Amino acid sequence: MITPRLAHHRGHAQHGWLESYHTFSFADYYDPAHLGFRTLLVINEDRVQPGRGFGTHPHRDMEIISYVLEGGLEHRDSLGTGSVIFPGEVQRMSAGTGVTHSEFNHSRIDLVHFLQIWILPERQGLLPSYEQRAFPAEEKQDKLRLVASRDGREGSVTIHQDASLYVTLLSPGTQVRHRLSPGRHAWVQVARGAVKVNEVSLATGDGAAVSQENTLTLNASDASEVLLFDLT
Repeated sequence: MITPRLAHHRGHAQHGWLESYHTFSFADYYDPAHLGFRTLLVINEDRVQPGRGFGTHPHRDMEIISYVLEGGLEHRDSLGTGSVIFPGEVQRMSAGTGVTHSEFNHSRIDLVHFLQIWILPERQGLLPSYEQRAFPAEEKQDKLRLVASRDGREGSVTIHQDASLYVTLLSPGTQVRHRLSPGRHAWVQVARGAVKVNEVSLATGDGAAVSQENTLTLNASDASEVLLFDLT
């Protein structure tokens, strides 16, 4: 069963310096039918104006992944980490017992466009930690590249949950397949482009919840960038 979550049905917030689309309930946007999917709680598509950003604020007991599509996202936190995340890189911050951080557009000229993803950790009270890795385009071109996993296999960042995140860059007319183990679920998020997930068509900003499927086939009709979450 594949249930689409179309882009124009998402929550929307416009704050001038920030435009955000919420796949699931977040902040002032609340939809009891979309409170997350399995352990995946948040997918926010954010565009931040040059030189602006989120001031220092706290988190706890959450696995937070930042995936940049355009521009550079500057990050600073109470762990002493300071970095800039660019397209092709994945950042993971485990908030655990508590961490404060800020996120700003690194550029004074260009927008930063990124996905902010929250996943519930397997347990509370973890030690806060941070990780950032680059995944070259050729590793994702027309194949699924594991970028986040529970055990950090294949050079992925480590998340404290039985979940795996794959990313692919698909050329028009190409396809990739992903096998779901019995009892597993998936979420597919189209960052850009147009794909057919089995027989369901999705375009930029669309997502889909997947349950009771053995195999997912992603067929691209346009140049596409797609995130696939394999979840319990």
